[in-house]
Amino acid sequence: MRYFIELSYNGKAYHGWQVQPNAISVQEVLEKGLSTLLKEKISTMGAGRTDAGVHAIQLFAHFDTDVIFEEHMLQYKLNSFLPEAISIQNIFKVKADAHARFDAVSRQYLYRIALQKNPFNTEQAFLLKAKLDIDRIKEATKILFDYKNFQCFSKSNTDVKTYNCNIMKAQWEVVGNELQFTIKADRFLRNMVRAIVGTLINVGVGKLEVNDMHNIIKSKNRSEAGFSVPAHALYLTEVAYPKTIKL
Repeated sequence: MRYFIELSYNGKAYHGWQVQPNAISVQEVLEKGLSTLLKEKISTMGAGRTDAGVHAIQLFAHFDTDVIFEEHMLQYKLNSFLPEAISIQNIFKVKADAHARFDAVSRQYLYRIALQKNPFNTEQAFLLKAKLDIDRIKEATKILFDYKNFQCFSKSNTDVKTYNCNIMKAQWEVVGNELQFTIKADRFLRNMVRAIVGTLINVGVGKLEVNDMHNIIKSKNRSEAGFSVPAHALYLTEVAYPKTIKL
């Protein structure tokens, strides 16, 4: 049987989702927990890989097993076994060919910028001391919808077949003392969200003009775009699938 597992995690202590040779990852810890409880070696495939320090409010992975178990009991046992930074939200059966990565139709991220110092969110949001022109940022953000190729925001030496992404949503909102950026697309390149936010911050502080976004994207050159904002304020918030994957 193939199962989907829905989880959340605080990425502070982990070197991203994907198993790494010399660093602890969320995938490694999850697979160890599943293997221990099901008493067989379990491998998982995630919906995507988050970078070191990035959090996930919702991420899915799939795994295969012939072991018979009650989903809610395995969820309970896993949550007791796993460290506090990782939480299992759901486990459910899916079709044999359902794939956590390739069947995902969209992914959504949130980036949190603190507009004033707050001792209670230093590890959850990026404190930006510079004054931002939010209207300029919003204008520059609209330009993203004019393009599909976002190589300029991709980490260099990334092994991908295409740099094309279909952005469905990109919006800014002031929430309390935070400026929050939400972006949704069918797929994302490595470092893409953090590079987009850094570039838009440069627009907001006056280092770039709004229309510079066109030249940056057309350049397909990472060095033309802005800095990458810190990972600790980035959250994978939603991964969507067609309803047909469930049994």
